Amino acid sequence: MDWVLLVLRFLLAALLYAFLTAVAWLLWRDLRRAVRRNRARPAGRLVVVEAGETNLEVGTAFPLQEATSLGRAPFNQIALPDPYVSARHALLTWREGHWWLEDLGSRNGTLLNGEPVTRPTVVSTGDLIGVGRVALRLEETETESGTRR
Repeated sequence: MDWVLLVLRFLLAALLYAFLTAVAWLLWRDLRRAVRRNRARPAGRLVVVEAGETNLEVGTAFPLQEATSLGRAPFNQIALPDPYVSARHALLTWREGHWWLEDLGSRNGTLLNGEPVTRPTVVSTGDLIGVGRVALRLEETETESGTRR
């Protein structure tokens, strides 16, 4: 009877180690995916080209996140205090290897190179985004090592 309990204890210990090994492997795999995904997203910024009726200066740069909201309200990543900008005006997101611009139902609309954005649209480096009376240019930025991303 004692040898049955001993075998069951070893079996339980083996199952516990197998479970912990599986959890550690899944965490390691997810961490690798996250690092790869961060490397794939280029560092970018929006630079003010026309300030409209804001207190922003031409040349002011805003770093981009994976999802960057633009609007008049202070909760946006890029707050543009222009009376022609809606509280939640537009969204710039990185997905499928490109920056995408989407109008969030703003009253005055969002422009991409002078054309109205009616559905999510791909934005390229150098494109001009019009939000209210503010114009912003999408630019790549350099990393700390000096390489362009």
